[in-house]
Amino acid sequence: MPKVLLLRSASSVLRTVFLSRLPPRGPGCVHKLSFVRNLQYRQEVRLNVRSSSLTDGQTLSKESPSHALQLSGPEKAQDSPLHSPEEVLWTTQADGRVRLRMDASCPQLPYTVHQMFYEALDKYGDLRALGFKRQETWEHISYSQYYLLARKAAKGFLKLGLERAHSVAILGFNAPEWFFSAVGTVFAGGIVTGIYTTSSPEACQYISHDCRANIIVVDTQKQLEKILKIWKHLPHLKAVVIYKEPPPQKMANVYTMEEFMELGNEVPEEALDVIINAQQPNQCCALVYTSGTTGTPKGVMLSQDNITWTARYGSQAGDIQPAEVQQEVVVSYLPLSHIAAQIYDLWTGIQWGAQVCFAEPDALKGSLVNTLREVEPTSHMGVPRVWEKIMERIQEVAAQSGFIRRKMLLWAMSVTLEQNLTCSASDLKPFTTRLADYLVLAKVRQALGFAKCQKNFYGAAPMAAETQHFFLGLNIRLYAGYGLSETSGPHFMSSPCNYRLYSSGKVVPGCRVRLVNQDAEGIGEICLWGRTIFMGYLNMEDKTREAIDEEGWLHTGDTGRLDADGFLYITGRLKELIITAGGENVPPVPIEEAVKMELPIVSNAMLIGDQRKFLSMLLTLKCTLDPDTSDPTDNLTEQAVEFCQRVGSKATTVSEIVGKKDGAVYQAIEEGIQRVNLNAAARPYHIQKWAILERDFSISGGEFGPTMKLKRLTVLEKYKNIIDSFY
Repeated sequence: MPKVLLLRSASSVLRTVFLSRLPPRGPGCVHKLSFVRNLQYRQEVRLNVRSSSLTDGQTLSKESPSHALQLSGPEKAQDSPLHSPEEVLWTTQADGRVRLRMDASCPQLPYTVHQMFYEALDKYGDLRALGFKRQETWEHISYSQYYLLARKAAKGFLKLGLERAHSVAILGFNAPEWFFSAVGTVFAGGIVTGIYTTSSPEACQYISHDCRANIIVVDTQKQLEKILKIWKHLPHLKAVVIYKEPPPQKMANVYTMEEFMELGNEVPEEALDVIINAQQPNQCCALVYTSGTTGTPKGVMLSQDNITWTARYGSQAGDIQPAEVQQEVVVSYLPLSHIAAQIYDLWTGIQWGAQVCFAEPDALKGSLVNTLREVEPTSHMGVPRVWEKIMERIQEVAAQSGFIRRKMLLWAMSVTLEQNLTCSASDLKPFTTRLADYLVLAKVRQALGFAKCQKNFYGAAPMAAETQHFFLGLNIRLYAGYGLSETSGPHFMSSPCNYRLYSSGKVVPGCRVRLVNQDAEGIGEICLWGRTIFMGYLNMEDKTREAIDEEGWLHTGDTGRLDADGFLYITGRLKELIITAGGENVPPVPIEEAVKMELPIVSNAMLIGDQRKFLSMLLTLKCTLDPDTSDPTDNLTEQAVEFCQRVGSKATTVSEIVGKKDGAVYQAIEEGIQRVNLNAAARPYHIQKWAILERDFSISGGEFGPTMKLKRLTVLEKYKNIIDSFY
């Protein structure tokens, strides 16, 4: 079957069929009437803002949040039937509405996703919007075509029975189909919900059931098979659409993308317009699922205002340019089910008219650099692990280079790093630094595809100082952002005009920060306020109340400090959540418990992986305790000895197993770890390396506190050499 007919570049067929259907833009146009009606709604909000007073006018506050609350809501926000939807700051219902957190310092009037896109058409309609490779040739879709594809998808979803406040789940790699399916979902009054392509059928089932998915869009037969396995457990699921390849055989309620888009022809444009016109900015339009410390995914509800406001101001804080000034070119390759990629690639692209080019599905396995070279982005974002992979690749190439070339690179990076560490980017660089850049570094950046890249971002996880220094040596500044799924992505941003090494930048204008329970060094829990803050966790009132306090502030669980200029420095986390170098949030306790359940010889298991490229684990074995000191001895418990005998080992002590690397025990443990990996929700949750320690954890050893609570930081430090050997 041919590639999706509707994606045939800028073909005359597509232009004739779609552009003829573009709604008129005259004074009587239903879209303009909708826009005017929503402007009236926005004007009312503006009047409410003006009638309030913000005495300090600050965007940064370590004090009481009362100033913000004068504008944005009741003193104690709650999901209560006593309040009308517009009076509460959070809800747990998919069809709920919330009061928007207006702030006089940035009184942008609220608007919907459709209004954002429709207004962009006047400015960017003829510009390239989406680029994709087909048969080794780059093809493009304009913003006018993109808008019409989204409308057509919206009508297709309506034809398949998409109900208001129900979801369309998308399980596939980044592609134009992902984009216009997502936008079409919102146009049709649904909620777009991304699912990681590495998710197990069980994880897909949980999310699809929780979000009440009416339709699931998949890219390949492999993903289709996951859904077919769980369909009987999804009472709301009505149809599946597959876009990269046809299903192996004709199946009821399974459609190719071509068939699906043709269904939209049966729905009148006017019927879609009625749904679009009824939408309000304070309604949910996107769900981003994240894992909490318990391991249960939480559905982060984002409103239309969360999306449109953050797409404008979050990206503006990062110095993203509107296409009138310079059309940004970006490469889309990070999972769109992650808030960072979704905001950066999808929604910001529409806001500013960026050209988004899609990488190959194997981008993170090595093909990304090829795409970067071909596309030459002006702006690029990567999680720390992506930047680490680029660094490692450069180091490999340098090591294989001749003596003179290697010395030239080291010299150029050395003088450039010294300059960048001691002087600001705006300072005139010495002749030696400019020469190094011209002779060496510019060629390296060109080989990486960064010849035209003016802004390089990272987020989703902390980055090692070594990596930041390496890229500074290449004259590539990496700009950090800080935020959560619960803040629609960036709440703090760095940029070329707003940069400080190791910091996460400054708070986005119109947003607020408050540090609570500060210690003597000014470090406290980071609490956030603003238009970025999510609506609530879907169907989880208790979790929502834990996250948002009575005054409406979001408690992040992260700790940090603010310097005198308002730059944020992250110092740690209150929660025991591991964030890998790839930006994956991994709750360690469920995995640790699963290992102990699977392997009865294991006493303690501690998961490693924070800021690391993969997960590893430290294990201790069950042993008897000294009756006088309660310290662990070398002797295995009876249960442990039985385990050894069952797997073919005669060991009775820990030292016999660890000292001699007992083959039978090590093999049995490896098999147990693999069984735990098979039950993991996704590949990033797999344990790839492990080691058995010579002594069990104890209070005297420092691994346990007085209440026998595991002191993770102590363990990390005590066994640093073993952990470093994993990586």
